[in-house]
Amino acid sequence: MIDASTHVRVARPSRDLAAAERFYVEALGLSVLWRTTERVAGEHDLLMVGPEGGGWHFELTRDPDRPLDPAPTVDDLFVAYLGAPVDEELVARLEAAGGRRVPAHNPYWDEHGVTVEDPDGYRLVLCTRTWS
Repeated sequence: MIDASTHVRVARPSRDLAAAERFYVEALGLSVLWRTTERVAGEHDLLMVGPEGGGWHFELTRDPDRPLDPAPTVDDLFVAYLGAPVDEELVARLEAAGGRRVPAHNPYWDEHGVTVEDPDGYRLVLCTRTWS
């Protein structure tokens, strides 16, 4: 049964795991929870990032034998509810780490936050509201 204690993994392909790590770990502040350390024939390269002790994480994958080109849409969002104004220094770090500040497809997110595309084109929304 799925409930509030269920751990959730969101998996998606990445063109460049090092670039994804710079964006999500060095700039956003998530932790590397696990990564492959050597190439294993027939297996994907993996980078798992998330908050230490959290109930969710991203699994970013790259198949070196048959790489996939990520195909995010403008509504593929990862929303972080900050409950505070967005720190422009954080946005600058995300941009320096390969992100790109973009207008949101849904104007709600521009009204209540900032949208930044990650190096693979997926969108991170830093929302000023809280989730309750």
